[in-house]
Order: sequence, then C-alpha cells, then structure tokens
Amino acid sequence: MTAPGVEEGVRPERVVVERRLHPVTPFRRAWAPVAVVVGWAAHDPNQAQEQLTRLTTTTLVIALAVVVPAASLYGFLSWWFTHFSVTDSELRIRTGLLFRRTAHIRLERLQAVDVTQPLLARIAGVAKLRLDVVGADRKDELAFLDESEARALRAELLARAAGFAPETAHEVGEAPARELLRVPPRELAVALMLTGATWGALAAALVVPPVLWLVTHSVWTVLATGVPLLGAAGARSAGRFVGEYDWTVGESPDGLRIDHGLLDRTHETVPPGRVQTVRVVEPLLWRRRDWVRVELDVAGSANSVLVPVAPRAAAEAVIARVLPGAQVPASAAPSRPPRRAGRCVPLWWRGYGITVADTVFVARHGLLRRSVALVPHAKVQSVRLSQGPWKRLWRLADVHVDTGANKTVTARLRDAQEAAELLRGQADRSRTGRRDARSERWMA
Repeated sequence: MTAPGVEEGVRPERVVVERRLHPVTPFRRAWAPVAVVVGWAAHDPNQAQEQLTRLTTTTLVIALAVVVPAASLYGFLSWWFTHFSVTDSELRIRTGLLFRRTAHIRLERLQAVDVTQPLLARIAGVAKLRLDVVGADRKDELAFLDESEARALRAELLARAAGFAPETAHEVGEAPARELLRVPPRELAVALMLTGATWGALAAALVVPPVLWLVTHSVWTVLATGVPLLGAAGARSAGRFVGEYDWTVGESPDGLRIDHGLLDRTHETVPPGRVQTVRVVEPLLWRRRDWVRVELDVAGSANSVLVPVAPRAAAEAVIARVLPGAQVPASAAPSRPPRRAGRCVPLWWRGYGITVADTVFVARHGLLRRSVALVPHAKVQSVRLSQGPWKRLWRLADVHVDTGANKTVTARLRDAQEAAELLRGQADRSRTGRRDARSERWMA
C-alpha cells in the first residue's frame, strides 16, 4: 500500500532540514575586525603608538563603542547566514554575508571526516568538523558544532558514504574502535630528542653565535642570531611533542582512527583502501632501540603520519591493517644496485634497494636516515624509466612509480636490463592489482 499521490516503487522525497552552527561561533568570527587592527599595529608599531597617544579619552571611548558593536554584529550576521544540511546524496554548506557561497559535497567523494578541538573549543565543549573531498584543493569545515553533534554528524556522513539508506544512517552511529597502538609520552619525548633535526638545530644555535662574535665582535648581532636559533631548536621539538602527544591508533569498520594532541585534540580517520604509499622511516639514532616512524600518502587528504614512533614489530602490525598481505622487508632484504652504481653516486648508492612482492612495490633509500616506501600495485598510476647520459654510459637507469597522491617512488641506479624488465612487469602487476583491489567504500 502506497501513500496517496506517490507512485509505487518511488521513494518520496525527504524533507531537507537546514541547521546552524553552535551559538559560540559568532565569538570566533567577531575576532576578524579586531585582528585587522592588531595586524596593522604589529606591522607598524611606531605609527600605532603615535596614533594612540593622540587619542583623547572621549575619542577612545567612542571608538570602542563603535568597534565592539560592529565586531559583534559582523560575527552574529556571519553565523546567522551560515547553514548546512544533509541530503540523500550530498552535504550542502551555505555561507557568506555579502557574497553567497554554496558548497555541494558529494558523499561518495568524501575522503575523510575529522573532528578537531582547539584548546578553547575543548573548554567550550564544541568541535570543528573537517571534510577531505577527493579532488578538492582545500578542506571544507563546519566550525563550530556541539561536540556530541559533531561526532553524530560525522557518523551519519560516513554511514551515508558507505551506502546506508538515509532512514537508517541516523541509527548506525559511530562504529566501535579497537585500540591497536598507543604512543607513551616518555617514548615520544625520547624519540624527539634522538632526532637528527633537533640536534642539527641545537648545533647551529651553539656554533653560529661564536663564529659571529669572532667576525663582528657585536653582542647584539650574536644575541639577535643565537636566541632565535636556540628558540627554533626547542620550538620544533616542543611543537611536535604537543601535536603528537597521546597518539592513539584504533581500528574500526570505517578505517583506522587516529587521536592525538595535548592542547588541540584531533580525531582523524585513515580511509580504507585509499592509502597510496606507506613509508617506514628509521633515523640513525633510533636504530639501537629498533624504533621506526610510519608516514603515508592518502589521495586528497592531508593526513601524513600514521605512527610518530613505535617499536618495529608494533608498527608493522599497524601497517598490516592498512596494507593487508604486505610485509616490510628487513634492512638487508632489498636488492642493492650493481657496484658500478658507485660511479654515479659514490658511497650513498649502498642505501638504495628494491623489493617486488606479491602485493606491493618496495623501494629503499638512505644510509643515515633510512626510508622504505611501500606502494600497493593497485595504486600505481604510471611507471616511467629515465636514463641520463652518465647512467647510460654505466648501463644504469631509474624506474619511477607514480601514485594517485601525486607522489613518486623511485627505484634508483638499477641495471638497465633489470630496469626495463621491472618497467614491463610493474605495468602488468598494476593492472592485476586494480582488478583484485578491495572496495574503497566506507565500512565496506
């Protein structure tokens, strides 16, 4: 029995309800006019001080009486004219006070839906929803929503993208997650202290000032150079520690979930089947502890770190969930270039190597800071062979493997005949891999 006026087999159109952001949002937007004034004062502090001394008390009170209501009105109107709605096939975001902009985000094109909470947002109990869309240059976002509403909307969007009917998407909820790995703060701090970049910045801060003193004999020059260098050395490590604090990786039907952050809390998702490349990085000072860092390339997504630091066995267990069936080769396993490659790249040629497995193409490079890149055969977009005149003289060639994330993994300094066979074989493996690849749909 169908409702009157509705043809059998045709689902009636669902009423689209437009929603607004959290009422705290105007306070965020009201800072725009204030930021302009602060920026002008920071750009030319002398003129700003002169202008401020000329103002009388009456003028200052009148200025504040105009600026504060104007900023408040701007924030309120920006919030009032911002709406979003979820239809059967897309998320619509309407923004703009004078110039209207409507974003139509197709649900099947969603790459990732992340929930982030800056420090002040955590205090206010709100969150920001960031949307990675395939083919988009930048992320669209909904800032701010109530924290529970943001998580519910994220679950609904993922359920819709997975193919659930609109009527049941609300009931699906957020898929449960099973914790795979958690990085202890102490381990993260030690790893940052053993990073070459930290020691390099610290060495520069200790070496450059004495050299400048010998050249200039100026205390101010030494302070003006040494203090920023020393601050940069500490800020780099401190920034990474704050951002990667309490790094947790969990597994759920919608992909791997990553939670991290000391001040700003971020909840990210690595989409299933859309990882283009996984890199296992092993800095020199980490080898004694057998620690590695895992990075990845996801097409259309800014997520670039999977595990900031972890024992090799634990990291490989996480990689196995991202690339089923793939194994990270041991340090000595990749096939090195022939010895004559030393004619092109002395000494460092020993750091290059390749391995071709059933599911992935593996390329290694680096002696001090080793990096092993794993590219699933199904994600290879093109394969190229390059050979300059000097390499041609020594019968060597490079094989470049291009992925869908606009990145390239290169097998360098291979024997020319081996490179030609690798080129033909990789093209066949890529076609077979795409045919047998698993679904990229959410929760599939």
